[in-house]
Amino acid sequence: MKTLFAAGALALALSSAAPQAAAQTGAPPLDPLLEGQLERWLGAGDQVFANLYTRQPGDDSLDFHAAADGRGDTFTLLRVSDPQDNSWLVGGYNPQSWEFDGGWNVTPRDFQRTAFIFNFTEPAVYRQVPTSFELPSQGSFQTFNAPDQGPTFGAGADLFVNDRLDTAFSWRLSYGNPDGEGRSIVDGSVGGQFLRIDALEIYAVSPIPEPAQAAMLAAGLGLLGIGMSGIGLAGTGRRRQHGARRRSPTRCA
Repeated sequence: MKTLFAAGALALALSSAAPQAAAQTGAPPLDPLLEGQLERWLGAGDQVFANLYTRQPGDDSLDFHAAADGRGDTFTLLRVSDPQDNSWLVGGYNPQSWEFDGGWNVTPRDFQRTAFIFNFTEPAVYRQVPTSFELPSQGSFQTFNAPDQGPTFGAGADLFVNDRLDTAFSWRLSYGNPDGEGRSIVDGSVGGQFLRIDALEIYAVSPIPEPAQAAMLAAGLGLLGIGMSGIGLAGTGRRRQHGARRRSPTRCA
């Protein structure tokens, strides 16, 4: 079995020689078709996708963290390609906030293992290995947070982005069927290969309010406004009556 702590070694190997991130190429990764598929994989109904980060020329992992840290649930979207210019759209869902230097997000129990990584080009989705596997902790390594890494999922690393945000790698260990351990989610190769990142975007995700809930909220706000108006009118009336009582002795005099 591959060591569970390979992410740091990958980061070190890729950090020194890689050039700065290039400009994004191709159409933006997120479109209505992908949105619909991500919502189905998430299984939580219609969602709002809010762009937090789009890679710019010269960006590095510090720019990613500045935009995405502490923002709750997110989708990472990557368009990657190999030296033969074969291209794939891959990514992952992180149910916890990214952090600058938080290390591993460890999920020891199955109900916590709600992250997943995916290959939309295939399409295929890979969820965290459950505790019923012979090594219960294998699927517990959900994401890894470090200042010298982009978004990183799993201990393989199952999906890894380097500090220059221009290179990705996939070596399945914490996600998917354990029988596929060591295979890339991108091209299925054993041992994985380094891939060029042509586009990288991070989206915050949150449920769209149900129409009934939105209507109830609007109605509640309307009633609150009416109530406040009534209180104001009643107060005005009391003030007028009080003023009239105060003026009446003057009229009698």
